[in-house]
Amino acid sequence: MTQPKVPESLHPTKYWHRLEDGRVQCDLCPRECKLHEGQRGLCFVRACHNGEIVLTSYGRSSGFVVDPIEKKPLNHFLPGTAVLSFGTAGCNLACKFCQNWDISKSREMDTLMDEAPPEKLAKVAKALGCRSVAYTYNDPVIFMEYAIDTAKACHEVGVKSVAVTAGYISPEPRKEFFAHMDAANIDLKAFTEDFYWKITGGHLQPVLDTIHYVYHETDCWMELTTLLIPGENDSDEEIDAMTRWIVNELGPDVPLHFTAFHPAWKMMDHPPTPPETLRRAREIALRNGVRYCYTGNVHDEEGQSTYCHACGTRLIGRDWYVITEWNLTEDGKCPQCGTPCAGVFEARPGDWGARRLPVRLADFAA
Repeated sequence: MTQPKVPESLHPTKYWHRLEDGRVQCDLCPRECKLHEGQRGLCFVRACHNGEIVLTSYGRSSGFVVDPIEKKPLNHFLPGTAVLSFGTAGCNLACKFCQNWDISKSREMDTLMDEAPPEKLAKVAKALGCRSVAYTYNDPVIFMEYAIDTAKACHEVGVKSVAVTAGYISPEPRKEFFAHMDAANIDLKAFTEDFYWKITGGHLQPVLDTIHYVYHETDCWMELTTLLIPGENDSDEEIDAMTRWIVNELGPDVPLHFTAFHPAWKMMDHPPTPPETLRRAREIALRNGVRYCYTGNVHDEEGQSTYCHACGTRLIGRDWYVITEWNLTEDGKCPQCGTPCAGVFEARPGDWGARRLPVRLADFAA
């Protein structure tokens, strides 16, 4: 099979080593792709060039959109604020149900239309009033050098960084990547090895290791998301086991989002997730001790609002991505019983609402 040519714009990476047979092994993620000269890894954007692994998508994006932070989804990180979201191309998993397959499965560098140097990206986010930048649509792990440089530039102007990731990354690069992230939503796609291998082409344990590491070893605020697919990962037994693991290994304060599947990519033969499945999963999670559990991709005000785990007071009301009620005290506590709500909050929420604003960086001065 003929390998696509590596573009002229390349960026060095450091997580790789040479093998005795002349190939170069990429050490970024558990795939450990072993490449001959000119070959690309499964992620498509990391390639072997002149005997080294380089990143071919640095400074180039598939597009920018200003979203509500709740769309990432993050419900306990600066609620109501705007986030500048972008991705590149490629992915290091092969999920058959990918919702952003046109980006993550892209094998065309022409997908990366916008030139986006980190410093300009940070300035544009600041100018647009975004409190954070999100690396999303495809997995930022595979373009970590670009994401880290952007995070550094954003921090210099007071803008935070958010990673939306599947957490499929090896231990050493994991440390460096999450050291620069202020918040992350990690996809815990299922709780069986069988699902991970057959449906995503990956393995479960590295993802659990990443989740455990981020929660216990970093200051990065973390929330988890599981897309429930009928007949694949939505059984009571699997949800029970997963939520028990979350409480036992991480504690009760990690927000968990159960979201609805819609037929996409290579799983068009599966039906959409019934809303009652999401509600049942939420009930199981709450019963097992998860304090903050949400439903997504459906209209469910109760399942999308935040409640005090001690007395049941509604702290944040939500209707999709719109905040309808705000009862947190200025220091993030329940006004009725004084119990703190876990998260990163300010005295008042943002007012971005449900707006979606496409952005062209070329429209902004350098």
